[in-house]
Amino acid sequence: MSIYVGNLSYEVTSDDLNEVFAEYGTVSRVQVPVDRETGRMRGFAFVEMASEAEEAAAIAALDGAEWMGRDLKVNKAKPRENNNNRRPSGGGGGWGDSERSSRGRY
Repeated sequence: MSIYVGNLSYEVTSDDLNEVFAEYGTVSRVQVPVDRETGRMRGFAFVEMASEAEEAAAIAALDGAEWMGRDLKVNKAKPRENNNNRRPSGGGGGWGDSERSSRGRY
């Protein structure tokens, strides 16, 4: 299982997170997603620990804690949703595009 860590400072690094979570057990992996366009950290991360007991201890201790000027949001990560039913994103819009529908042009 994985831990979601939200409301992070944009200055945080995976080493920073590893150091904080290591106080509660063995950190297996830290993932800090970055924005594809800007390369800037997105303000959240995922941390995996060696056992569920260690994860539970970290969540209990760190959820709501102030760190680097922010109140952390720490909980069990939810599995990624299946996006197969979503409409493809992109610039085209298509028949349901609200701007085209409001102008009456198709």
